[in-house]
Formats: sequence, C-alpha cells, structure tokens
Amino acid sequence: MKTFSYIILLSLFLFSCKENVVKKTETASEAMQIATPEISEVTSFKGQQVTGISVTHEGRIFVNFPRWRTGVTNSVVEVLSATTNTPFPNKEWNSWEIGAKIEANKFVGVQSVVAFEDLLYVLDTRSPLFKAVVDAPRVFVFNINTKKLEHTYIFSEGSYHSNSYINDLRIDKKNNRIYFTDSGNSGLVILERTTGTFTRILDDHKSTAAALDYLTFANGKWTNTVNSDGIALDDKNDKLYYHALSGYNLYSIPTNALLLEDELEIEKAVNFETKTSAPDGMIFDKNGILYFADLEHNKIMYRKPDNSIQTLIKGDAIKWADTFSIYNNYLYFTNSRINEVTADISDMVFTVNKIALPNN
Repeated sequence: MKTFSYIILLSLFLFSCKENVVKKTETASEAMQIATPEISEVTSFKGQQVTGISVTHEGRIFVNFPRWRTGVTNSVVEVLSATTNTPFPNKEWNSWEIGAKIEANKFVGVQSVVAFEDLLYVLDTRSPLFKAVVDAPRVFVFNINTKKLEHTYIFSEGSYHSNSYINDLRIDKKNNRIYFTDSGNSGLVILERTTGTFTRILDDHKSTAAALDYLTFANGKWTNTVNSDGIALDDKNDKLYYHALSGYNLYSIPTNALLLEDELEIEKAVNFETKTSAPDGMIFDKNGILYFADLEHNKIMYRKPDNSIQTLIKGDAIKWADTFSIYNNYLYFTNSRINEVTADISDMVFTVNKIALPNN
C-alpha cells in the first residue's frame, strides 16, 4: 500500500514538473513572439521603382525614383500619407524626360535623397539609363520648409569618370564634409563644403571594387557588377564605412585619414571590418548599431558595437531592402525589387516600410 501511495505521489510530482516546463516553454514562446518586430507598410508605388528614402527630424518622408527607364513620373516626392504624395520641390524640377535637353534646374537621374537638419540633399547622378554621364554629377540642396534651392555642388573634373554612377552620400557635420560612393567606377569622393572642393580617393581600390559579378537569389542569378555602394558614417568613432554591392566585404576608414595628401597613406588607413551578407544601403543608429540588408535572402541584418551580427527581420515582405532611414525608433526602408525586374514594371508594386528598432 505504501508503495502504491509513493507511486501516486511521484506521478503527481512528475506531472506538476512537466506542466511547469510546458508553461515556461509557452511563456518563452510568447515572449519570442512579442519580441519579433513587425513590418508596417508606409506607402506603395505601382509602376514606379522607389530606391532612396530619408525621414526628417520632424517625421517628413522623402523618397526618390532613379531614371533607369522611361516612364518615371517624378524623381523626388514627399510622402504625405499612405495614398498621397507630391513632387518636391515642384513639378517643374521633376519634368525632365529621357531624350530632352539637359537643364540646370531639372533632375536627370536622382539616386539618393538625404534629409539633414532642415535641408534635403538630392544626389543627381546625371546618368540616365545607366549610360555615360550626360552632365557632371551634382548635389542639389533644398530648404525643406521653403522648398528653395540653397546650393548646388557640381562634381569637378577628375572627381568622377564618364561611367561613374555616384550612388549615395553621408554628411559629416563635425568635419563639414560630404562623402560619396561611386558604384559605376569604384571609388569614394569627398566634398569639402566650405570650399566646394571635390577629391576622389581609393579609385579602383580593392576595398571599393566589386568582388563578384553576380548575386544569387531564389529566382536565379542576378548578373551585375556593382562597386562601392552602401555608405555609413559612425560619427561617434569618426569612421566611414562602405561596401560594394556585389560582394561580402565591409570596410572602414578613419575620417581623419580621408584627406591625407598621399594616396598610399590613405590606402594604409583602410580597415577590413568583417564579412557580411551582400547589402545595398547602410545606416548607423544612435547606439552605434549598423543596419544593412542581406539582399540574397530577404533579410535585414544589424551589427552591434561588439561586432556580433544578428538578423532583425526576414521574409517575403522584404524584397531588396534598398535604402534605410531612422526616425522615432523605427527603421524605414524601401523595397526596390531590383533582382525581380526583367522588363516592364507597370504592374509591379514597390513599397516603403518601417520596423521597430531592436531594444538593445
């Protein structure tokens, strides 16, 4: 009888333990579900391939559409709501079409927009259809509130090549400079804002050159050679990071080495950081976390200051996460779907999305 009672008590004890384990497992699973960030769609564009995005310190959203084909309605717009946008600064600036006369105050091939303080920097490659530049690349600087053109920085001879595609920019307020990547002809370009002087460095250097001529996706190979593309400024540690799009190598260089007179000394200052996925744009948050895409696997990744790399989100809602911007603890990004485009895009939808930053 005692043995039977002991067996019953032991069974009850084991059942209780199992129930507690199940509850703990369920609780952990629920916590994981809570911790998993969700993607929210901000707006979408049918038949218009959006690439760049920048959100101001007041939450205003600006996006751009490169002129990679005919039929681009606008180069730059401000997103007013999920269903409403307006050309920026006006319709006239956005009215140029392929084959028309080049005009000084019209966008030709906008690749990037960056809002900084109360200004919007619009990077015009002057390279429509990925062909040779039809005019010197330039940056138009607009007052966001008045929509007036404040300044135009025109790339000087020697700072770009005929096959350059000046891709993205970062503004270094501390040193009063702007840094650019050239994905067409590998290299970095530096603008001294005070003097308006452009300097080209690391021209055709291994750190700026593409390591591959293709990327691999679920729908097959995307054959293309894209050089220095993504760029991000770590202004806490005074380092500029950059990455070729077709490749897996992340590099950095101290900002104080960018204007050394000896090119060999500049090259010595280049630092290989780590192997990553193949990304497009990149951005740092206020905590020193670097965000970038894993284009080939529909992911957004991040690298923490301790150099560990983690996945923020993955799935079919991410389709070539192109460019990033941060506002109010959200990471905004565009889905440019570049690897999916084979011909006409009139029925394709390109989205702007946001996702909560990780709680680090």
